Amino acid sequence: MAALSDLGGARRIVVKVGSALVVGEDGPDRHWLGAFAADLARVRERRQQVMVVSSGAVALGRRRLALPKRRALTLPEKQAAAAAGQSALMHAWEEALEPHGLAAAQMLLTRDDTEVRRRWLNARATAETLLQLGVVPVVNENDTVVTEEIRYGDNDRLAARVAQMIGADLLVLLSDVDGLYTADPRSDPTAQRLPRIARLTPEIEAMAGGANAAAGVGTGGMATKLAAARIASAAGCATVITLGRRPSPLWAVERGEPATIVEPSTTPAAAYKAWIAGSLAPTGALTVDAGAAAALRRGKSLLAAGLTGVDGGFGKGDAVVVRDETGREIGRGVVRYDAADASQICGLKSDAIEAVIGYTEGPVVHADDLALAE
Repeated sequence: MAALSDLGGARRIVVKVGSALVVGEDGPDRHWLGAFAADLARVRERRQQVMVVSSGAVALGRRRLALPKRRALTLPEKQAAAAAGQSALMHAWEEALEPHGLAAAQMLLTRDDTEVRRRWLNARATAETLLQLGVVPVVNENDTVVTEEIRYGDNDRLAARVAQMIGADLLVLLSDVDGLYTADPRSDPTAQRLPRIARLTPEIEAMAGGANAAAGVGTGGMATKLAAARIASAAGCATVITLGRRPSPLWAVERGEPATIVEPSTTPAAAYKAWIAGSLAPTGALTVDAGAAAALRRGKSLLAAGLTGVDGGFGKGDAVVVRDETGREIGRGVVRYDAADASQICGLKSDAIEAVIGYTEGPVVHADDLALAE
């Protein structure tokens, strides 16, 4: 678990940046973005992987389309502003990261991309590939197509879902205050900051204030940050809430500047396997030979060579039960081939798969996607 004084222990970090930080009076706040890009470059030099969840498209598009500043936008106006502003947002990030030799990649997500299993797998695969290539993915909600009924509602929750999706061990939420206080410090001078929270209780959540209306942009507040921290904690990810309005907020936290950390309740790997074991309804079954069964119990992946039977009409990305030849359940996992293709590759060595079905996805069930039965 990352400590406040040393973010260097985190393998994967997701940083959420709000509109109030990204957008200045006349467009993108290039001064802040440039300093923050240097902060990200320092983290990347330590071979840590970083994803940024960035708001700002609607605010930038609103300016570009000369929409009224003071009234709430209609849904079509908001979608139009997002369409006009997303390119400006990405240009600003590219311009900030390029001097540090870092490339940005745009990922636009909707709620279904993190909650519908097959779309979640596709989004995760894209994010994994980008991170392995050393790119900084810049994520935003696809506000051009979402409606109020199917949107996340704020990028704090989106950032938590992204952290959950990629198995991050640290989520950083940049705020307009330097952590969670017992009351709103802007209106109560006696409020005390909580430096560390082991568990989010109803009493702690009641301390959160409302959205920062004075900022004029954005939709989040401390309440949404705690909701995001709860999602992250259950996924095995620590959350840091800290002040964003300073040039290098990550470096400031490492130097010991004020912040609040919400500890995870488990590890990312354990949370993911618990989700597979308890939350996914199996749609089929795989039978494996004795050698494969022994290998799976030792933590290995299921290869086609050890597969002897396929039951059910499952698709790629569905949950399946894995059994030995006696019918005993070995575990449950996320399968990488649909039922028809899995049937064709039973017993084949890995290098023979592509010649039979025209492609290969590696193991039938990867060890990371298999929750062993107790």
